[in-house]
Amino acid sequence: MKLAVCGKGGSGKSTLVALLAHEALSRNRRVVVVDADESNPGLFRLLGFEKPPSPLLELAGGRKKVRESLEGEGVLARREFGLEELPEAYVKRRDGLSLLSVGKITLAGEGCACPLGALSREVLRRLRLGEGELLLVDLEAGVEHLGRGVEEGVDLVLVVVDPSFDSLVLAGRAAQMAGEMGKKVYGVLNRVKAGGMEERLRGEVERRGLRVAGVLHEDAELFEAGMLGRLGGGKVWGEAGRLLDFLLGEGGCA
Repeated sequence: MKLAVCGKGGSGKSTLVALLAHEALSRNRRVVVVDADESNPGLFRLLGFEKPPSPLLELAGGRKKVRESLEGEGVLARREFGLEELPEAYVKRRDGLSLLSVGKITLAGEGCACPLGALSREVLRRLRLGEGELLLVDLEAGVEHLGRGVEEGVDLVLVVVDPSFDSLVLAGRAAQMAGEMGKKVYGVLNRVKAGGMEERLRGEVERRGLRVAGVLHEDAELFEAGMLGRLGGGKVWGEAGRLLDFLLGEGGCA
């Protein structure tokens, strides 16, 4: 029910989250997306919203009051809460899709991102879903979120892997750390070109202990739309659909 997407910066995490969200919506499933990436600004546009929701960090009273807000008397302090309990400004809604944003780094010298990580972890743990509802989390790049335990509240972790050495190394670390947390973890190959690359990349990923759940090939239409902050694409939609089939079936996210 709760699925987190991680990977190297620029590997395509946000695009994958948006593709899966739209695919799930097309099957009449209700979807909640949590933007927990502290840097990437464009997920709301890929999901079809004109503006992002107000950040939950603001609801928490800012960085210095995150712990207080999680242990006090407000909605974020509850052991469990639903979307309907959050003030309207903090949830964007459209046709069965709901979007939350934990918060962004916007100022020079803001300091450690640990408060954002703590807030992300507790929101994912405490947010109550409806029956059959799917939650997708767009995590920050790298593996620091795993070190902070942000994934404690999710059921499954997807690691996006593009054809680069850095991405492969990070995928191995993420698989190991997610496994240590007792989470199901799968890899998704992204931006795969024709000509034998898929087989080679799959072999490298599996050698690092990560089972491949799906493959998204290079798609010029998707790339061109992405430069405008939109979600286009051709064949990639069918591939995202097959990935969702796996996640809702064998992947254990039904």
